[in-house]
Formats: sequence, C-alpha cells, structure tokens
Amino acid sequence: MKVTGNTILITGGATGIGFALAQQFVQLGNEVIICGRRENRLAEAKQKIPGLHCKVCDLARAPDRKELYEWTVGNFPGLNMLINNGAYQNDYSLTDGLAALDGAEEEINVILTSPILLNALFTEHLRNIPDAAIVNVTSILGFMPSSRIPVYCAAKAGFHTYTLVLRKQFEKAGIAIKVFEAPPPRVDTELNMIGREKAGYANIPGGMSPPEYAGFVIDKIKSDELDIFYGKAGEDARFQPRAEVERSRL
Repeated sequence: MKVTGNTILITGGATGIGFALAQQFVQLGNEVIICGRRENRLAEAKQKIPGLHCKVCDLARAPDRKELYEWTVGNFPGLNMLINNGAYQNDYSLTDGLAALDGAEEEINVILTSPILLNALFTEHLRNIPDAAIVNVTSILGFMPSSRIPVYCAAKAGFHTYTLVLRKQFEKAGIAIKVFEAPPPRVDTELNMIGREKAGYANIPGGMSPPEYAGFVIDKIKSDELDIFYGKAGEDARFQPRAEVERSRL
C-alpha cells in the first residue's frame, strides 16, 4: 500500500504511538487528521506539526463519533485510511469485587466498543475510496496477558479477534478495504504511568521509542503485511498455542 498521498485519520493521535505515526505520515506527504479528548494535547501536537488537522472528541460518546465522521468526510472527502489507536489502561484487582473495577467500563469502551462502532461508521465511505485501509492498533498483551491489567488485556484480545473477523468479512464480501493489525510490544509512552510506577518499571529502559515503532509499522503497511508483529514476543504471540502463551506470561 502506498504510504504517501493518503488522507489519514488517527485516533489518539496527540501523544505516544499515535503522535509518532502522525508525524511520520506528515513527513511522507500525507494529509493527517488527529483526534482526542484533550484539547491542550491536540494544541501541543499542532504546534509541533503545523500541518496537522485536529478535532476534539470523546470517541466513547456516540454523538462525538457521529460528529467526527460527518466533520471528517465533509472536510476531507478523500479520506482513505483510519488508524484506531485509542488507549486507556488501569490496574485492577479482580479479587476485590465491583468497587475495585471503577473505570473498567470506560476502558472497555475506549479500547473495544468505540473503534468497532467507529469502523462501522466509516466503512460505507471507505469502501468507495481507492486504496482504503483500516489499521487497528491492538497490543501484544492481548496475546500474552498481564495479571496486573486484566481489563486492558481482555479488551485488546477482543479487539484482535474483531480485527480478524472484520478482515475475513470484507474479503468474503469483496470489499477492498485492507485491514491491518498492529499489536505493539513494550513501547515507552505515558500510558498508565501511575500503575507502571507502582510496579517499579516506569523508568526502566528497554521499550521501543514511539518513533521507532511508528517507522516499523509504516514500513509494514508499505509492504502490505497485514499482521504487523514485532520481534520475538510478536512471533511468540503469533505462532504459539494460546494456552502456552498465557502460561508464559501470567
């Protein structure tokens, strides 16, 4: 797939992996739109990359999703790529009952429900656009779960399964939208910094930088590699039986 001359919408594009993808896609000559809940972070991203187009919205809310869709296709009718990169992560103790799961519903909504419904909104538009693609940023933790962040892992596992089904249904229906899945390994972002600090590894080096990972993903998109797995952990997740993967990580 071409990686220049596209019109791309990136959710969660103001920080982390989303911002790195936005920056590199702009540098490659693409029109890039980013959206997110925090207006100040979008403004910071715009200041760093003046060519960005920004939209404040909360994709967990149906009216915001609809408004984003109408605004995007109205202002950018050539939109041909949607990158679902929203993220939300908390630590939960499943042994402490319902009170300990405060925030879990929003987490599932951000990670799983919202992108499913957003893709549904954009499908009719994308199916009529040449060189169209959906890129779902899942997580290696959807394959190799961590007991510290159970809801995040479960939602990302669901997003992985949904992505496989979406791709298969498009193929069966003859819809030419390419469906990519990018499950990041450990990447150094600000996601759930409080939980990572409590776990004692917030500042331990070893993760990829967001620009490094974004470059890897873009290279794989260019070569039409629909399943974008990185490194040994990615290969383990891709090829090991699910039960073995779970025992190796929990």
